[in-house]
Amino acid sequence: MSCWKSALAVLLTAGLAGSAAIANDTSAALGTGGLQFVQSDSVQMRSEDLFVSEREIRVRYVFRNTADRDITSIVAFPMPDIAFTEEEIDIPNRAADNFLDFKTVVNGQAVDAAMERRVFALGLERTRLLEDLKVPLMPLLRETASALDALPEEKKADLVSLGIARVEEYDDGKGMQKHLIPFNWRLKTTYFWSQTFPAGKDIVIEHRYRPSVGRSVQGTRYNAVPTTPGEAEELRRMTTTYCIDGTFKAAVSRAPKAKSHGGAAFSEARISYVLKTGSNWLGSISDFTLTIDKGAPENLVSFCGADVKKTGTTTFQIKATHFYPQQDLDVLILKPL
Repeated sequence: MSCWKSALAVLLTAGLAGSAAIANDTSAALGTGGLQFVQSDSVQMRSEDLFVSEREIRVRYVFRNTADRDITSIVAFPMPDIAFTEEEIDIPNRAADNFLDFKTVVNGQAVDAAMERRVFALGLERTRLLEDLKVPLMPLLRETASALDALPEEKKADLVSLGIARVEEYDDGKGMQKHLIPFNWRLKTTYFWSQTFPAGKDIVIEHRYRPSVGRSVQGTRYNAVPTTPGEAEELRRMTTTYCIDGTFKAAVSRAPKAKSHGGAAFSEARISYVLKTGSNWLGSISDFTLTIDKGAPENLVSFCGADVKKTGTTTFQIKATHFYPQQDLDVLILKPL
């Protein structure tokens, strides 16, 4: 049975002494997850040990091939899709193809995984077109915008007609300027390799990467009385997503406001992890462990779970047997300013 319960709040707090100066900016998070492979009736996930923090996500899997023959399958790690947006998105290393610094080892040996990158616009693949034009595939790079601007006018018109780009016009103080920007443009990146699961044996696969973390500087919105329908809906969404309860709100109320940040008391970090990919394996996960590290003793953290135990000054753990992921994980960390 799964121990996951969306309605159970987890509040894990410590003293609020100390603060750090953090830039007053806002960025959105990209949800990441674990490995995927062709669904099998023979390969079982015996254990999954998942560690989630603001700095790193680590996962250790133990798989058992229950068949009497070796099974070879493609194992894949899909990176989160990247789409052009005017909203700032946290990408750990956006200039690199491996923008989450993904690494994996099998039975202690590093895996040289292949990478597939494909761009789609309006449901159609446009990878080759952009490569032929020598336009970078990552839509959020300045180099991409510069490459688009440098194209001949007829090529620009072609991209606009295909729905891959659009012309943006604005006054930058030196008169009206026209620039071509990515539009309806989604980059899909997947790391993959061919893995043999020996008959009747365990195999250990470990991977780690830097998460995409949503960030902002917030005041006390978690215990404030909403004054508009929009505020009420946002509070409801946050409360449901992170299982925020009265104890958490009380801890937020006790925090002194930071004078240097317009009265905001905390910086906010939000991490999303896709757990439901665990259902690709045979049956449930025999032994599941989730460890969440809130980073510092004075931080507050809230997420949905059950039977949570404190295992250190900043770490908390959930253990379950015969675990079948039915919902994904969202973690909220508040750091005093």
